[in-house]
Amino acid sequence: MSAAHTQRVVRIAGRPVGDGCPALLVAEAGVNHDGCVADALRLVDAAAEAGADVVKFQMFRAAELVTADAATAAYQRTGGATSQQALLRRLELSEGDFARVADHCRRRGILFLATPFSPPDVDRLMRLAVPALKLASTDLNNVPLLRRAAATGLPLIVSTGAATADEIAAAVARLRALGVSERVILLHCVSGYPTPLDAANLRAVAALRALSGVPCGFSDHTTSTAIAGWAVAAGACVLEKHFTLDRRRPGPDHTFSLEPDALAEYVRAARDAETALGRGTLGMTALERDVRSVARRSVVTATAIRAGTPLTAELLTVKRPGGGIPPDEFDAVLGRCAVNDLAPDTVLTWEMLE
Repeated sequence: MSAAHTQRVVRIAGRPVGDGCPALLVAEAGVNHDGCVADALRLVDAAAEAGADVVKFQMFRAAELVTADAATAAYQRTGGATSQQALLRRLELSEGDFARVADHCRRRGILFLATPFSPPDVDRLMRLAVPALKLASTDLNNVPLLRRAAATGLPLIVSTGAATADEIAAAVARLRALGVSERVILLHCVSGYPTPLDAANLRAVAALRALSGVPCGFSDHTTSTAIAGWAVAAGACVLEKHFTLDRRRPGPDHTFSLEPDALAEYVRAARDAETALGRGTLGMTALERDVRSVARRSVVTATAIRAGTPLTAELLTVKRPGGGIPPDEFDAVLGRCAVNDLAPDTVLTWEMLE
């Protein structure tokens, strides 16, 4: 993957994602089900009703992901958890739970995705027939996981949060070596929970694309809804946004997640931006035709002119409306003679001159 060898569109469940395509809007449920499958199903409903294209969860086994005494990050210190493993164990869903979630997604007409955190999780997701895999920023350098994910043949969406430029470049080379250059999407990500707007750095989407030559999106940890439109304008082909049923819940991700109504606003902001950006072509639109005829100008007589009089600049002016001789042909009128007498304020046409 390099700028010289670009792959600008990746297909996920038959849908093109990349240049010239609507952004893929991923509602990140993550672990905001708090280990309750019924709440996971409600999150699916909320994402579908908000208009998201995808609802994404996180699949892990705590004992496979962290050591028994791994410390928590500041944003994870909720509910009295003494270690990451203790926290994550409460947030696990079983493979059977996820099968119910995937079935519910199919019924609601929304794609089901999940982030695997270990090679066995990849295998579990393959049994659920996911159309793509999303890999977390923390696994950008996890060679065993990347290798197993690449071997599935599925499209890969890979986040790049908390990585240095050199680490991102190394990951790009690693993904190229794994043969996934035609089916990978990279996400610019700031691993701050929440991310303040002045740290969002949306211009990094273009920088990431220039580095990698693949479609790039934005994994958004701000609490803004308007940023969806800005990200689309910055070229993001995927938007991933955490959401929750209730921000007041005690789990680790609720406080920086959007509630369902705000998620719907986020989706609208992205779609409105796509509509406003248009096709990027130049030329008059049908909407402008009426305004053009009224607001453009023509060459007009500045005074009464007798038939046979040679026209000079002093006898002419330029006024609205359009429809007559356009002002860019003003000089071509000079020296011509009026065929008939002309009153002041006459919009000239070529038929009036000889």
